[in-house]
Amino acid sequence: MTDLIRSSSLSYYPDVARSVGLDPRQMMRKARLPPTCLDKPDTPIAVAGLRRLLESSAEASGTEDFGLRLAERGGLTNFGAVGLIVREQATVGEAIDAFSRFIHVHHDGMRLDVARGKQTVTITMHLRGRHPSASRQSIDMALGSVHRIIQSLFGHDWRPQEVHLHYPPPHDRKRHREFFGCRVIFNAKDNAILLSLHDMERRIPSAHPLIASYLRKRIEAIETRPASWEQKVDEVVRLLLAGGDCTVERVAEHLACTRRTIHRRLAASGTSFSAILDARRADLVTRLIEDPGRPLADIAVQLGFSAQSAMARWFRGRFGCTITEWRKGVRPLTAPPAATAA
Repeated sequence: MTDLIRSSSLSYYPDVARSVGLDPRQMMRKARLPPTCLDKPDTPIAVAGLRRLLESSAEASGTEDFGLRLAERGGLTNFGAVGLIVREQATVGEAIDAFSRFIHVHHDGMRLDVARGKQTVTITMHLRGRHPSASRQSIDMALGSVHRIIQSLFGHDWRPQEVHLHYPPPHDRKRHREFFGCRVIFNAKDNAILLSLHDMERRIPSAHPLIASYLRKRIEAIETRPASWEQKVDEVVRLLLAGGDCTVERVAEHLACTRRTIHRRLAASGTSFSAILDARRADLVTRLIEDPGRPLADIAVQLGFSAQSAMARWFRGRFGCTITEWRKGVRPLTAPPAATAA
């Protein structure tokens, strides 16, 4: 199953790539990631593609700490709504719990386990994938981001007690010690950050309980991430269609696979790409044509039709009336059945 992550995780990738002599767009194309996702931070992209990008960037530039450099640039804003709800919690402990509770909204292949001991709290990070041992840069970026978020709640003078990394040590361990500011243990059982239990009681002065409650309700309404291939394709189609650039090739880029894989996976689920696209077009077109000032030719382009006439034929077949009739309030008693696209 393809895990997805919000493209905001790559917000600083172009700057970091250029700083080590790489062409960011060229590297993204090699990793089969759409460079256009950099302009839309809520766009879902494949975690596998992100991991390929980080590993290939580190290798091509000879930069062992590439993942840490990305984590160093990022912060709460990279996590969207998840970052906002973390920031508004009353204490650091509540903020960490909220981060653990909702991280899957940002990255559905990542999990945080928070274990409280008598004096120490262990935050263990799990990254789902077939070859976790090959994802050193992904681990550095993800665990480094967790560290940066906790640090932002305290101030830059805070340091964890220890950091554990399950992979072998790099050639130069100094960079990891400098970044985390504490003892770093390599070849560990898990990837984890250890901090004092007392740290969890630290109050966050900027926290606002009412805002936190509001954000929690909002994020709970959207937290269920797509689980099946059909749902994941549907999510990407919905976002790309709203931007007027939705084709099976573009969707394949976001899912880091081929169009053939999409067709095969959807057929196994009993649906097709055209069925999903048709359903999402139907959802969107009825909202777009409500604006009489919006030219139909522009709507046709956004929805991916070759011409306005093609959209007109599709609309009549889909809704049983013309666009003009629809705008006048005509709603056929018996409309054609909607295409399956859960």
